Amino acid sequence: MVKIEEDIKLDFSDVLIKPKRTTLTSRSEVSLTRKFTSLHSKRVWEGVPIMIANMDSVATFSMVDSARKHKIITAVHKHYSVEEWQSWYNSPYLSRVDFNYVAVSSGISDADFSKTKAIFAACPDLFMLVIDVANGYMETFINAVKNFRKEFPDKIIFAGNVCTSEMTEALILAGADVVKIGIGSGAVCTTRKQTGVGMPQLSAVLECADAAHGLGGLIVSDGGIQVPGDFAKAFGGGADFVMAGGMFSGTDECNGDIIEENGKKYKIFYGMSSMEAMAKYSGGIQSHSYRSSEGKCVKVPYKGSVNNIIMDFNGGLRSACSYVGAAKLKELSKRTTFIRVSRQLNNIFH
Repeated sequence: MVKIEEDIKLDFSDVLIKPKRTTLTSRSEVSLTRKFTSLHSKRVWEGVPIMIANMDSVATFSMVDSARKHKIITAVHKHYSVEEWQSWYNSPYLSRVDFNYVAVSSGISDADFSKTKAIFAACPDLFMLVIDVANGYMETFINAVKNFRKEFPDKIIFAGNVCTSEMTEALILAGADVVKIGIGSGAVCTTRKQTGVGMPQLSAVLECADAAHGLGGLIVSDGGIQVPGDFAKAFGGGADFVMAGGMFSGTDECNGDIIEENGKKYKIFYGMSSMEAMAKYSGGIQSHSYRSSEGKCVKVPYKGSVNNIIMDFNGGLRSACSYVGAAKLKELSKRTTFIRVSRQLNNIFH
């Protein structure tokens, strides 16, 4: 029997944050640093809980080198070789503190598992792992998380993607410290159009944060960040970390050359389920008759250094906290009241 959930589901563009009286006099008084102790590994992590998504056009070692200075995590894409990891890890300018802001990414195949073991063996100070698949609802994914947890009991494991409470709980019980939340919400993701599957991102965050926190786990909101204010909405909805890719695209630290057209500069940005990514890493759609593209490739305006982008959204996030009287980022969700806006007004805010 077909079921229809009648309650309203919301994206970031469907709401605004209601301001509240505050004793803060400046956004400079707001601290964006958070400290977490992970459920399974018992590792303590401290920094600004924003993650750069593990897309090969964005999450490069160059991105790590810039983002680490702001205490922001880069989930480095999974296509670097073990040798490339080791070469970067041994760079003389890095310190052990810098490794707090880099995560290794992996799929769930046997080859991925073996490669991840080799990376951690070559780079022993790294302690964060992002296990990433498009469909986190597969039983094989839950089993893979269990295997990774058994192999790496002392690593902080991020796992996803899902968008509902029951799978958030399942992944935490399987060994994930942090569950990645979001299906179809990314800027270059076409899953919702191609498959009809997904959930509006803010509602997914609200539902999954409640489930994760009930078990002592954490979530990272992955995708749907179109403007700096969306970071505040994600944190206001209960996300512990927020992951974004498109916001960091088009910068010097991204892969790819600068393209000039009609006097304007661009860089290429594509989803990891796009035809471009599949052609690059898995022989294209033609070699997998059961697959279709669930991502797209776009030209984004060239933005210069990512440092400018980070300073911009950090300023917006601090300002959002000051509007509701949150002196620390961790207080934002407790002080957030969302106001629904009419659909006709959505384009004004995005």
